[in-house]
Amino acid sequence: MGRIIAIANQKGGVGKTTTSINLSASLALKNQKVLVIDTDPQGNTTSGFGVDKNELDNTIYELILGECSIQDCLVKNVVEGVDLIPSNVNLAAAEIELIGIEKKEYILKNEVDWIRDKYDFVIIDCPPSLNMLTINAMTTANSVLVPIQCEYYALEGLSQLIHTVNLVKERLNPELDMEGVVFTMYDSRTNLSMQVVENVKNHLNQRVYKTIIPRNIRLAEAPSYGMPISSYEPKSAGAEAYMLLADEVINRKGE
Repeated sequence: MGRIIAIANQKGGVGKTTTSINLSASLALKNQKVLVIDTDPQGNTTSGFGVDKNELDNTIYELILGECSIQDCLVKNVVEGVDLIPSNVNLAAAEIELIGIEKKEYILKNEVDWIRDKYDFVIIDCPPSLNMLTINAMTTANSVLVPIQCEYYALEGLSQLIHTVNLVKERLNPELDMEGVVFTMYDSRTNLSMQVVENVKNHLNQRVYKTIIPRNIRLAEAPSYGMPISSYEPKSAGAEAYMLLADEVINRKGE
């Protein structure tokens, strides 16, 4: 049974997509079979794996509306060991199209249940908002991983996200847990980054991953080449950090 992790934070620009792409690719390098689901209408995870999001007939949008099967929209081996359910701007209309549909919170879960046994991990990249797509991701997932940027407003919105996770757990998915927090865009030259890390650790009794993702030029460049960092610059600090995070995530599975 594959372990399903939703990567969520309603704040944009915190490294959700970067984490979805690079954690998935790093897990695959550690012999895990991974499915990535892009539930963000911006489709950045899709293009970050080198898939042309505008040339796709079947995406998660068609899947959610029941116009294709989950097999129809799978893009196999975007990198070795990683399959993808892609997204594009059409998905922005899904919220409206789902009005009045019964059990709309479970549409994604019901589809993923068909194939989850084929994977060790399913990673869901959520949109930067707490909408029906994020709720679908959370009803599908076993846990929520929250990337937090090392900056002044890091804690803002986090309590709201935790509240949403708790509501989904209470009403829709009793299996849902808080996977934990991973710090991104850490700059060791600034006191602020260190303060943010300490601040979050003190405020949160949530699990905080030991691995901290540094601010790294290569990490920022890789998506424009349609590659995860492990392919683009495997010896960079960013690539090493995501390999360490993958180890932590795998070891958590055994706990």
